[in-house]
Amino acid sequence: MKNEFMNFEKISRKTWQQLHRNTTVPLTEEELNSIKSFNDKISLQEVLDVYLPLINLIRIHKKASEDLSFSKSLFLQKKIKSQPFIIGISGSVAVGKSTTSRLLQILLTRTFKHAKVEMVTTDGFLYPNAILEERGILNRKGFPESYNMELLLDFLDHIKNGDDVQIPVYSHEVYDIVSDQGQLISNPDFLIVEGINVFQNPQNQRLYVSDYFDLSIYVDADVKDIENWYIERFQKLLSRAKNDPNNYYHRFTRLSFTQILAVAHDTWTNINLANLVRYIEPTRNRADIILHKGQNHEIDEIFLKK
Repeated sequence: MKNEFMNFEKISRKTWQQLHRNTTVPLTEEELNSIKSFNDKISLQEVLDVYLPLINLIRIHKKASEDLSFSKSLFLQKKIKSQPFIIGISGSVAVGKSTTSRLLQILLTRTFKHAKVEMVTTDGFLYPNAILEERGILNRKGFPESYNMELLLDFLDHIKNGDDVQIPVYSHEVYDIVSDQGQLISNPDFLIVEGINVFQNPQNQRLYVSDYFDLSIYVDADVKDIENWYIERFQKLLSRAKNDPNNYYHRFTRLSFTQILAVAHDTWTNINLANLVRYIEPTRNRADIILHKGQNHEIDEIFLKK
């Protein structure tokens, strides 16, 4: 076992799936298809084997958090306002974080009947393209310096204090922040924060985004598999953009198949792989849970922090 996993207990999928005895999945095939990313693969069997035991574990963490808060209020002799249970989800580009996040959102909503479960992606905290261009770092979008981390920290602080917060929205179609749109987050019981940078904070080493998390999950896979998934996703993004001149990826649709593959490989190597190796993967051991995917996109191993 690699040194960075020393503080984790490795659990096979076979062992993990036996930790949850429920045989009914609380969503349909259609619902599952509607929430998965278009290049991701996930089945109802995966929900049953992996995600329902994970929901059980989240329940345990939430109960422990509530018990601690109650004990603290007794110690301080004052009522502590209830706070949202915040789950951070990180991992490489194209590894399937968004699908995991949306799936957890729907499963938490079905499990905790009266709970309000919100989800945000840190894409909304990227600086707008105009600012990135002004700073000469548009080609480093996704790298730590391209995010307004102070704004993200401020958002999480307000959420922990029970405030309503309006946050920016990012569009992958236009490849930029949408200036006339916002997402209002108002007093959730659960908040899922998904993004490649959620365990990082390069701007303020005294405070990490993950300091606000009650539970942290890292979605992992072998680098070669992630690269293949990225190349597949890039091609599918282009096929969707073919008839939409306003789509950022439309400009690439005029290229030959060989040129498209060259652009995809170049983007992967110089941007996404570089970002993964230098900034994303080194934060993996900050997670409480690592979900490792095999070549077929299925989770084959789970690592739990001891």
